[in-house]
Amino acid sequence: MMILETARLRLRTITADDAPFYYELVNDPTWLEFIGDKGIRSVEQARAAIIDGPVAMQARHGHSLYVMERKQDCRALGLCGLIRRDFLPDVDIGYAIRPEHFGQGYTFEAAQAVLQLARGPLGITRVLGLTAPGNINSIRLLNKLGLRFQEIKLLPPGDRPTNIYAIDF
Repeated sequence: MMILETARLRLRTITADDAPFYYELVNDPTWLEFIGDKGIRSVEQARAAIIDGPVAMQARHGHSLYVMERKQDCRALGLCGLIRRDFLPDVDIGYAIRPEHFGQGYTFEAAQAVLQLARGPLGITRVLGLTAPGNINSIRLLNKLGLRFQEIKLLPPGDRPTNIYAIDF
């Protein structure tokens, strides 16, 4: 299902058919370093993770992670969306993009649109941003989006130190 469009992108719900793309993304070295190992070792496990994760979240909350698809060629570049986590008081904006698309502004474009969706139709008044303390690109992106540093917390899984940013609408 199409969620929104930007100048260069379409953001749509992720489906089980996206499992090969998702498998590659969550096993990319940058994902593993900055987001963590989800233990997904096959396309079939990726399919199950999609159904139990973003698909279920979309059904429950009306938002989730969306596939960032380039309009010109319909290529899946990454993910961007809103995540509801049991251990946080507010939703957070999540994003990941394949390394070959770094530095082209796609994640900023998608994240801006997701924040507009949160503040507008979804009526969300506060969005968090989470990032590893050493992820300079993510820190820059969160600041560019208007999120401001709040604190460092140890978050699951694994009690990893995590920078918490926030924006209030």
